[in-house]
Amino acid sequence: MALGAASLLATSAAVPTAVAAPAEPRTPVVLDWYDTTAETIAAAGAPTQVTNSRTWAVSWLAGARATHGVPAGVDRSDYQDAALASAVHRSLVALAPARTEQLDAAFRRTLDQIPDGPAENRGVAAGERQARSVLASREGDGLDPASVDAPFTVPPASPGVWQPTPPSYAPATQYGNRLARPFVLSGAGQFRLGPPPALDSRTYRSDLAEVRAYGAADSTQRSARQTETANFWYGSSLTLYTEPLRVALARSARSVEERAKLVALFHIASVDTQIATSDTKYTYQRWRPVTAIRTGAIDTDPGWTPLHNTPAHPDYPSGHNTYSGAAEEILSALVGPRTAPFELTSSTAPGVTREYTGWHQLTAENVDARIFSGIHTRSADEAGVTLGKKVAAQVLRESGRLFR
Repeated sequence: MALGAASLLATSAAVPTAVAAPAEPRTPVVLDWYDTTAETIAAAGAPTQVTNSRTWAVSWLAGARATHGVPAGVDRSDYQDAALASAVHRSLVALAPARTEQLDAAFRRTLDQIPDGPAENRGVAAGERQARSVLASREGDGLDPASVDAPFTVPPASPGVWQPTPPSYAPATQYGNRLARPFVLSGAGQFRLGPPPALDSRTYRSDLAEVRAYGAADSTQRSARQTETANFWYGSSLTLYTEPLRVALARSARSVEERAKLVALFHIASVDTQIATSDTKYTYQRWRPVTAIRTGAIDTDPGWTPLHNTPAHPDYPSGHNTYSGAAEEILSALVGPRTAPFELTSSTAPGVTREYTGWHQLTAENVDARIFSGIHTRSADEAGVTLGKKVAAQVLRESGRLFR
C-alpha cells in the first residue's frame, strides 16, 4: 500500500442563505470504524491482550472480506462503506456485547451518510454474512481469557528455570496461548526459536551484566532519557501500536478494501505471534533477570530490584518485541518502512510525546526499553523481534487465502 494522504469525503449542508456552504469534511468510514473498534476494546475489552487482538482480527477480517467483489450496478464506494461498517459492527456486537448500544448508534451514523438504495442494502447484507462466517470459523479457538491463562505447573527451582517473580510471585500467565489455534500458522511451534544462550556463555554473562547495570530500580548507569524509554514502552503493546497503525491507515490512499486488509493482517499477525511467543517461552522456561541476579551463580545480589515489576511468564523471548517485530514487518511491507513524522504518547509515561518517522524506530526502542526496565535480557529482546518478523512474513505469504 503506497503512502498518501487519506481522502476525505466532503458533504454540503443547507444554510439559510442563497449560497450553500460546504460542511466540515467527515472522517472516512474506515477511520470511523477503526476508532470505534479501539474505543470498544478500551471500554469493554478482555483482560488478556491476545483476546483483544483476536477481536480486532476477527472484525477486520470480516470487513476486508465483505468489501471484496463489489456487485455490478451499485456504487462501489457506498457499497464498501456499508459492507465494512456492517461487518465490523456485527462482529463487535458479538464479541463485546456490553457496547451494543454505542455500536448500534455508530452504525446508524454511518448509514445516515450513505444514500439509501441497493448499494447500501447489499453492502450491509454482505457485512453481516461475512461477520457470521468469520465468527463461526474462530469459535473455540482457545483465545478466550480462561484458555489463555490455563494453569501452568511451575517446575522445581534450578539454575536457568523460570520461577514466579517478586513482588507478588503471581502464577504464570499466557501459558494457554501455545495451545490456541492460529489464524495462519500450521501450529504454535512452526517458527519455534532455538534455545536461549547457555548459562556459562559469554553472551549470557554480557546480557546479565547489562540488565543488572541498566535495569535496576536504583541504577546509576541508566540516563533520564533511558528511564523515560522504559516507562514509555512499559504498557500494553496493543495499546501502544493503536496510533501508529492508525497513522498508516489514514495516510494510505488505497481503497477501503485494501485498508481493511492492512488492519486485518496487522492483527492476525499479532495473534499468531503471541501464540508463537508463548510456545517458545514455555518450551525453554528461561528464568527472568530478577531471579537470575538474586539467586544465580554470577555475582549474586539477593536485594537487586528491577525498575518495573516483572510480568508473570518466562524471559525468552520478549513478548513486547515479538509484537514489535510483527508490527514492523506488516507495516513496512504494506505501507513502506518510513513515513512523515508522527507523534506518539503513552499512558505509562504521562506528559511525554515522542516523534517517529519509521516503524523500525519503535522496534529499536522496545528492545532497549525492556532492558532498562530490568525485565528482559537483550538476547530475549532480539530473539523476540526475529520471531515476530518470521510470523508476520508467513502471514503475508498466506494472505491470499485469508480473503477468499
